[in-house]
Amino acid sequence: MSDVLVERGDDGVAIVTLNRPDRANAWSPALEQAFYEVLSRLDGDPQVRVAVLTGAGRHFCPGVDTQRLGDIAGQPMDLSGRTGPQHTWAFRKPLIAAINGGCAGIGLVQALHCDVRFAARGARFATAFARRGLAGEYGMTWILPRIVGLESALDLLLSGRTFDADEAQSLGVVSRVVEPDQLMTEALSYARDLAANSSPASMAMIKHQVLSDLDVDYETGVRHAYRAMAHLAQLPDFREGVDSFVHKRPPRFSPLPADLSPEAVIGKPFTAVRVDPTQP
Repeated sequence: MSDVLVERGDDGVAIVTLNRPDRANAWSPALEQAFYEVLSRLDGDPQVRVAVLTGAGRHFCPGVDTQRLGDIAGQPMDLSGRTGPQHTWAFRKPLIAAINGGCAGIGLVQALHCDVRFAARGARFATAFARRGLAGEYGMTWILPRIVGLESALDLLLSGRTFDADEAQSLGVVSRVVEPDQLMTEALSYARDLAANSSPASMAMIKHQVLSDLDVDYETGVRHAYRAMAHLAQLPDFREGVDSFVHKRPPRFSPLPADLSPEAVIGKPFTAVRVDPTQP
């Protein structure tokens, strides 16, 4: 069976499932390749407007497979040919995490690269790196402080301690905590609302605006906004958004244009997309 499963509905939502339940969905090069290939396909699929990411069985992803850790410990790190989590952020469509269980290490990195995070009550989280003798990997030290603040990020990174879903919500690691049997219901309800009522072009542009403006000054952010405003005002979705609002009917937005490149419109790529993991 595939390490990553995809289920497409007729509601514009795709469910992406990490599928190594016998290994608790632990990360491996094969799973990594399959996951990023799935994201690339969904990015270009006109029938998909939103994706929900979850794990098969009782876990989300507890990090790199411990069998692999044992093989590579003490060896020079070779990332040639690998794709980093910046590929997750470059996904133009909303990516919603439905964290059903253990979420640590690179599993937590992937969850943090999602746009909105739901967690099952009782799910457990950890950065874990310090407790394995590792650095803060895969951009964790960049993204975590921006989500939870400096002191909380240092606490979670230095201690590598385990924390539960309720604490994760209080810290801002997740925004919603629901009972386990309601996790997918709630996450899918949110995703379907986005798919039905929000313009795919607008969502792609807004997502890029937020992420690319994280490290610019106010004036630059406003310039980015003017460029985005001018571009989207010319697209059919603007007229459809106005008409559907005025006539009090559900919108009929077009699929995400294959050639819509928010970074070309704004003139600034995601910094992380340009990182080559093989270079110092």
